[in-house]
Amino acid sequence: MICPACGYDNIAGDDDCARCGTPLTGADKPAPHTRFEARLVGGRLSGLASHSPRTVAPDVAVADAVATMRGDGVDAVLVVDGDRLKGIFTERDALLKLAGRSLAGITVRDVMTKDPVVLREDDTIAVAINKMAVGGFRHIPLVDAGRPTGIVTARDVFHRIAEIVG
Repeated sequence: MICPACGYDNIAGDDDCARCGTPLTGADKPAPHTRFEARLVGGRLSGLASHSPRTVAPDVAVADAVATMRGDGVDAVLVVDGDRLKGIFTERDALLKLAGRSLAGITVRDVMTKDPVVLREDDTIAVAINKMAVGGFRHIPLVDAGRPTGIVTARDVFHRIAEIVG
């Protein structure tokens, strides 16, 4: 790790510069270099979710969940037990897990993504982008103390990026 004070190339993991003693803790954290990058790592998700969450119980018939999604024009529903998030059921789950099968007797619990990756309103746009890219997700539940408050979609993130660029 390069010391930010004197430029000495220290051994990775050193806490202090071997040459000048400058603390190196946090020196390896990426810093934004442009205004755009600063808004990505500084801009919070609060107010980003364009959808209030559509929710279903785990024991709901998957056919009913699909009908809810179609009727509401959404691509995902959050699966809750009481007010606690248990999973997410998306159009992708329906296509990959149900294609060619009869829906009779299948509940959302049987095909939902359990314990999904979540975001919080104080997470940054950069965190959302990272989680979506790494996990291959297009929908991530937004939670507050384990209770779902929204769904952040890839479209929401792209719109926010367009606002930053525009």
